[in-house]
Amino acid sequence: MSFITTPDTTRLFYKDWGDKNAQPVIFSHGWPLSSDAWDGQMLFLLQQGYRVIAHDRRGHGRSDQPSYGNDMDTYADDLAELLKELDINNAVLVGHSTGGGEVAHYIGRHGESRVAKVVLVGAVPPIMISSAEWPEGTDMAVFDGIRKGVLDNRSDFYLNLAIPFYGMNREGVEINEGLRLSFWNQGMAGSIVGQYACIREFSEVDYTEDLRKINVPALVIHGDDDQIVPIGHSGLLSAEIIPHAELKIYPGASHGLAATHQDQLNQDLLEFIQS
Repeated sequence: MSFITTPDTTRLFYKDWGDKNAQPVIFSHGWPLSSDAWDGQMLFLLQQGYRVIAHDRRGHGRSDQPSYGNDMDTYADDLAELLKELDINNAVLVGHSTGGGEVAHYIGRHGESRVAKVVLVGAVPPIMISSAEWPEGTDMAVFDGIRKGVLDNRSDFYLNLAIPFYGMNREGVEINEGLRLSFWNQGMAGSIVGQYACIREFSEVDYTEDLRKINVPALVIHGDDDQIVPIGHSGLLSAEIIPHAELKIYPGASHGLAATHQDQLNQDLLEFIQS
């Protein structure tokens, strides 16, 4: 397995597949998952001739589980360290959910010198809770409930969370046990310390100014039945804030559309990268 070591001695696991001379596509995953959540997209783009890279965020997956640095500033700096270590340029950055915040904040802190394009998929920016600028956010009680679920019994909590995450609670949608167990397995591989701390980072951090600094071509993809990150206070706003962003809405799609709408997302990513 491949790892880099950050300046604060945290080891980050990463996958790096494909021709090192091909254009790189970098994936940042959502909470409480790992880089495995992107396997369907990574394999597809690898088969199209791209170099695909994804890391497990600190406190998640196979990366180290420190009690420090579990904040978005450090997540963005970790991504910067990965791109520096692998000497990545002309990259397409793709972020889902919390990973969308990571991608936006990376640009806010480190600029676009290594970046060609950006894709936000079901992403949390600009902010999930209400702010003075964006007042129609999710009530803090929802995130306090997530904290309680992680603290009390995260194993059972993750099993149950997978159902609305993938829209399995909607009429006519069957329970996909394999997908549900994959979600659970990825979640339980991570650290309760890092995952608990990360709840603040995906709910309370304001990414508005980061979005305004995105000047490369950007694509915002969001499901209009996302029960985890409702589109009205996320994808729709992000598409307005980012200069010249393109918006694609997936009718009826859940938060976990990378799995439930894999072929559609793969094709949209390929067309955007090639455009």
